[in-house]
Amino acid sequence: MRCRHAGLEMFGVLDDGRLQLHEGDLFAQPRATGQSIAIDGVEWLPPCRPGKMIALWNNFHAAAAKNGWAVPAEPLYFLKTPNSLAAHGQAIAAPPPGVGRVAYEGELAIVIGRRAKAVGRDAAAAHIFGYSCANDITAIELLQCDPSFPQWTRAKGFDGFGVLGPVIETQFDPASASVRTFVGERERQNYPLADMIFPPHELVARLSQDMTLEPGDVILCGTSIGVLPMKPGTHVEVEIDGIGRLANLYG
Repeated sequence: MRCRHAGLEMFGVLDDGRLQLHEGDLFAQPRATGQSIAIDGVEWLPPCRPGKMIALWNNFHAAAAKNGWAVPAEPLYFLKTPNSLAAHGQAIAAPPPGVGRVAYEGELAIVIGRRAKAVGRDAAAAHIFGYSCANDITAIELLQCDPSFPQWTRAKGFDGFGVLGPVIETQFDPASASVRTFVGERERQNYPLADMIFPPHELVARLSQDMTLEPGDVILCGTSIGVLPMKPGTHVEVEIDGIGRLANLYG
């Protein structure tokens, strides 16, 4: 995890409520300092600083079936802008008036740990540093407001619309886990990650054919059924067993 404490940015290994501090490069053999701090009261930061966030659309069989979408032959994706990155516990401001309804999308995030360029599926695991929780917030009415051009970048790129955290879990098996999203403490999403059309290793392999993936880059694996608009003043939480719970106040 990463945090700000006493005015300083810090990172390390979270263990039993304490952050075991490290120094150096998170993705290049960081060194333990031997010091630790309690995480009570620290300001959480996004667990990494992605150079790019790649987000999947239509990557779950259940959502495709419910919406009448064809199963894609290859990953369908867009990019989220760096300004959209937000951390666990950070308040997410509503976009300007007139934007329309805004929806949550609870998702699994892949964090790249080693440069990946044109790697095969069998080699992809070596390039995955770990996994995190994500909320791919979307201004849903902007997507198709101009029939001549779907506005993915604008609808997904407002400040705070790419929430990531609270930690990167390096020992996680997505095959047996589920994503649950709670809005105002009411469960709105609960879907198995095993239902992915393109699972994590295949996503890394296929996307690395299109572009070089760098350490710290993030791939959002897409969402499934249960996406709905949320009202300002709503607490939204994305939970994945084995990783943790990402919580934010929207609006």
